[in-house]
Amino acid sequence: MPGVKTNERPGTRAVLRHSRMSAFKAREVLDLIRGVDYLRAAEILEYSERGAAQPIGKLLRSAAANAQNNEGLDAEELYVAACYADEGTTIKRWRPRARGRATRIRKRTCHITIILARLADEEIARRRARLAAEQSERRARRVAGTRRSRRQAEDVAAEIAAETSAEAEQAAAWASQSEAGEEKSPESSEAATSEATETALEPEATEEPAAEPVADEAPVAEEIPVADEAPVAGDAPAVGEAPADEAGEENSDEEHK
Repeated sequence: MPGVKTNERPGTRAVLRHSRMSAFKAREVLDLIRGVDYLRAAEILEYSERGAAQPIGKLLRSAAANAQNNEGLDAEELYVAACYADEGTTIKRWRPRARGRATRIRKRTCHITIILARLADEEIARRRARLAAEQSERRARRVAGTRRSRRQAEDVAAEIAAETSAEAEQAAAWASQSEAGEEKSPESSEAATSEATETALEPEATEEPAAEPVADEAPVAEEIPVADEAPVAGDAPAVGEAPADEAGEENSDEEHK
């Protein structure tokens, strides 16, 4: 026995007639949401990049509104029982071509139908149980986080109290030490005062500045002996030399001899 035809399936439907797109393009998007629950199908169409997703998304919301208003059903309990696209009328146009010819232009249309039906009782119970488990898990995580934060706050408060008590004990110890120091005998205090006075009256040792190192003196240049200059005409004859006139007379006497 043949099954129920697609267009005769029970449920709430919405039809979009004479949509200005081809049936092939519409079927590519309808294949994504067939058999999917309503919320998931709306999410898929919202983030789809195909141009046919927008009109099909509007048609899906229209079918859900029909189910809520006419049948009194909850949108969370619906799913896409059937969806299909039939070919509509084809609009024919003409485009002029070379040599007086013309080419036909076919503008396709389609009729889109979406049928929403209520999920089975077992599926609804299973989904509700899963939802309750998820909620309880989230609640348990939230409670655990609250307890953890409260425990951490208590630990921090305990640490602060311990530090405060330790500081108080240390302050009390310092106070007792100071009181014990004040109760000392006057002789010890006078001795300490005299020692401080003597220390203050002692002259401070003055440090003599260290002698600066003397740089080595530069060596004196040796005197270079200057050679005797030749006698200049008209000057006095040197010691041990005879005058020029006497030398000439002596030469003449030797020639006469």
